[in-house]
Amino acid sequence: MNTKRAMKSPEMRTAKRWLCCLALCGMGVALAAPPSAFGQTSMSWDQVKARFESANPTMKADAINVDEMKAEEITAYLRPNPQYTLSSDGTQIAPHSGVWQPTKGTQLVNTFSYLHERERKRELRQESAKEGTQIAGSLHSDLERNLLFNLRVAFVNVLQAKAVLDLTHRELDYYDHIIEISQARSKTGDMAQVDLDRVELQRVQYESDWQAAEVSLRTAKIQLLQLLDDKTPVDQFDVQGPFEFSDQIKPLADFRQIALDNRPDLKAAVESIQQAKTNHNLAVSNGSTDPTFSGWYSYNPSFNNPNDEQTLGLSISIPLRIFDRNQGEKKRTQLDIGRNTELEDATRAQVFSDVDSAYAQVNSNVILLRPYKEKYLAQALRVRETVTFAWQRGSASLMDFLNAQSEYRQVQLAYAQLVGSYLTAAGQLNLAVGSEEIH
Repeated sequence: MNTKRAMKSPEMRTAKRWLCCLALCGMGVALAAPPSAFGQTSMSWDQVKARFESANPTMKADAINVDEMKAEEITAYLRPNPQYTLSSDGTQIAPHSGVWQPTKGTQLVNTFSYLHERERKRELRQESAKEGTQIAGSLHSDLERNLLFNLRVAFVNVLQAKAVLDLTHRELDYYDHIIEISQARSKTGDMAQVDLDRVELQRVQYESDWQAAEVSLRTAKIQLLQLLDDKTPVDQFDVQGPFEFSDQIKPLADFRQIALDNRPDLKAAVESIQQAKTNHNLAVSNGSTDPTFSGWYSYNPSFNNPNDEQTLGLSISIPLRIFDRNQGEKKRTQLDIGRNTELEDATRAQVFSDVDSAYAQVNSNVILLRPYKEKYLAQALRVRETVTFAWQRGSASLMDFLNAQSEYRQVQLAYAQLVGSYLTAAGQLNLAVGSEEIH
């Protein structure tokens, strides 16, 4: 056994030690890596939207309602069923001439009758049902429009939380570098201990901001997962998308026209007027009388007339329309046309109000963001670098240095919040016009 150990060369033992070290390092990296680093799913807005439309239970339930309305079109166009009647007459109830033959004189009559609907009642019922399906479809699109806005807000909240978390992480790393420099200056006697303590104490604020950003990001992801009805763990879920603004906005008149063309609630209001007119025509049609046609066949061999044993008969039954029992429905449907017309005007006014308000909010955010992008961001960075450089060389006070750091952080955070407000306002404008015009 000792001989075998002696046969191993020093190079082999060294290689084995290196392999063990590499394996331990690999295990350390794997244990140190956050859980989100493994199997994390990063989704774009289009992917989030597609999953929402396929999985959201509210959307699925409302889609079933549209299918139910579609099925009612079949019922509305059904014809009345013919009726069959079998009747008998002439059956003896007492013996005749001392002989009781109860079935000898019985006359059997087979009757078929059919109600004929006039004045296009079936066609108008089907037309009204189809218009009801169109209204249900438009309302379904309107529900999707509102739910997608909520989804977009949740999506933007995640992007904003990620931007803030990245900002706080970068600021914490930068400040740790400042602390390292300050500690080195303190060791060489270039900085007083009290100043070093004040610099190190300021790190608490950076760490607090970082932890708050972590919590905000997890909360935003949880809300988005709830809308998606997704049970994916938060650490394995992520979204990606541009977190920026565009200062190129179409004129207000263009957005108004897009809203008039696309808003599903306005379409539903217009379709409701047409259905109300169809229902009024149906009410007038239902006031008309419908004849019933009948035909029968009878056989009675007991008749004295040999040519009268088998007979055919026809009849028509027409209700006497002395009283119009449909006056109230005619009046109600006529009033319903006016009611839906007023609702359509109110919806149109609401569309203009929504577009104008959302457009003003987007424009306001763009006005605030432009100077940040063109001036304030670069200015804040320049001030921080200049003051930091001067402080490190004793040309600026510690208070000036801390204020410059705080002002830079505030400007960066304000910019991220403004971009998030812009994206939310853009989603509000998309909601107002009924389509994604601003991405």
